[in-house]
Amino acid sequence: MQQDYINQIDETDWESVSQSIASKSDTDVRIALNKERLDIEDFKALISPAAAPYLEQMAAKSRQLTLRRFGKTIQFYIPLYLTNACTNHCVYCGFNHENKIKRIILTDEEILNEVRAIKELGQFEHILLVTGESPRHAGVEYLENAIRLIKPYFSSISIEVQPMEQEDYERLIQAGLNSVYIYQETYNQARYPIYHPKGKKRDFKYRLDTYDRLGKAGIHRMGLGVLIGLEDWKTDVTMMAMHLRYLQKRYWRTKFSISFPRMRPHTGEGFKPNVIMKDRELAQLMFAFRLFDHDVELALSTRELPEFRNNMIQLGVTSMSAGSKTEPGGYFSYPNALEQFEMADNRHPEEIRRSVQASGYEVIWKDWDHVLD
Repeated sequence: MQQDYINQIDETDWESVSQSIASKSDTDVRIALNKERLDIEDFKALISPAAAPYLEQMAAKSRQLTLRRFGKTIQFYIPLYLTNACTNHCVYCGFNHENKIKRIILTDEEILNEVRAIKELGQFEHILLVTGESPRHAGVEYLENAIRLIKPYFSSISIEVQPMEQEDYERLIQAGLNSVYIYQETYNQARYPIYHPKGKKRDFKYRLDTYDRLGKAGIHRMGLGVLIGLEDWKTDVTMMAMHLRYLQKRYWRTKFSISFPRMRPHTGEGFKPNVIMKDRELAQLMFAFRLFDHDVELALSTRELPEFRNNMIQLGVTSMSAGSKTEPGGYFSYPNALEQFEMADNRHPEEIRRSVQASGYEVIWKDWDHVLD
């Protein structure tokens, strides 16, 4: 097992990182804004409270850098949930193993029915396959079969599933896999077990090592993210930025994507976020990541409201989901199954496309690399 970043996490004190961010000054922010290439200390300054008055300047620079690298384009992708079977007990997730819900595992016929329904929604060429973490029901054999089934219909296939071994990833890459999104949820190692009390996901270090296994397998793109709402988001994303830099140096042929899944406050039973991130803070974070890394893909899902997503089109986001269903078989086979999380942007993909076009941008339905190579 590759220990380099695991050792780095072990040696990094969460509270010290938090204090370092809080101590950043107006001067630190202005220095960061005037640099072409930023380091971790600059990133801390740009997500710190001291940077709040500079949001417009950050937005302008984020827009400039994104235009330079990506042009006036937004890539569309769509998730396809294959199963809600899960062996984990994540306290914040609707797929929690202890929840008394109907567990669905799509058959070959149902997968193809979903594909046909997705194709009627728009010209999607980039699909994200999502499962609960259940190796017995949706292991490498099931995923390999699903990839081969849908490969004729999509130019780019991504997965967001349980962590696997290097040889499993190599096998799926051979079948046609392009990208893997694996979220650490939180980099707070001491508190991680509170949110993941049972199941394979409880193993913080095994999950963290997944990124190295992916890099060694030669994955084309890997996606990182933390679940914003569990812990102090500023500290979590700083640890993620450190992780990104480590991965980029070690696996320089791989492309990287950052996602920003944000939990929202809600009424009723169930897990409630420990930390509430405001819209301005999410925008600040996205601008900070663009200034920190000019080439990384910044993805924004249908968790966010239409107004926020529309505003971010010109300011740094490069990839957006559209028309998403977060329940297995939600497009055709099982439209009333339990969602993994509640969406905020329920617009039809065509309506979202029109919003992108109204902003002076073009929707790219295929993967970036097929377009830009």
